[in-house]
Amino acid sequence: MKVLLINGSPRHAGNTFIALSEVAGALEAEGVRTQIVQLGNKPVRGCIACGKCADLGRCVFDDPLYDEVRVALRDADGLVVGSPVYYAGPNGSLCALLDRVFYSCSELLAYKPAAAVVVCRRGGASAAFDRLNKYFTISNMPVVSSQYWNSVHGRLPGEAALDAEGLQTMRVLGRNMARLLKAGPLASDARPEKEERVWTHFIR
Repeated sequence: MKVLLINGSPRHAGNTFIALSEVAGALEAEGVRTQIVQLGNKPVRGCIACGKCADLGRCVFDDPLYDEVRVALRDADGLVVGSPVYYAGPNGSLCALLDRVFYSCSELLAYKPAAAVVVCRRGGASAAFDRLNKYFTISNMPVVSSQYWNSVHGRLPGEAALDAEGLQTMRVLGRNMARLLKAGPLASDARPEKEERVWTHFIR
């Protein structure tokens, strides 16, 4: 079993990385392999709604970050997405990537347990947390919970390591995800029968 963790911070080893590393450590302790993919600080293209992914089976834009996430998702049995909080929302570059990944890679995401992790200085965590969870709940992905909302506090690099309650929440999240992965069939097994999709656009 393997879980992919996406670090949606431009800082490689900042507070979001500390939070995700705590989740990863708990998963590894339960025998679940982990991989952390770093968003980085380079520009990320957003979705332009061209629809080409329906024909190509992938996003029309060919960039290393998208390709890295897409390849990693093939082997992943679960997903954790982490982000710093910007104006009560996730990093815009992360959302640009997730829009493309979730729209073009739905078959690599469905039925895999997922969780969001957010890091803030003081406020906005619950709004950013809610925004990220919407990617999972539109994609047939079971959402993994913890003993509190998945947030860690810290402003300066390294301060997240001082948030004892937040880090405990991360460890519990990792153990809960491991338990869910071990308890039931993996996403590639025993998928429910798919209904023909009904589209209602509310225009008469």
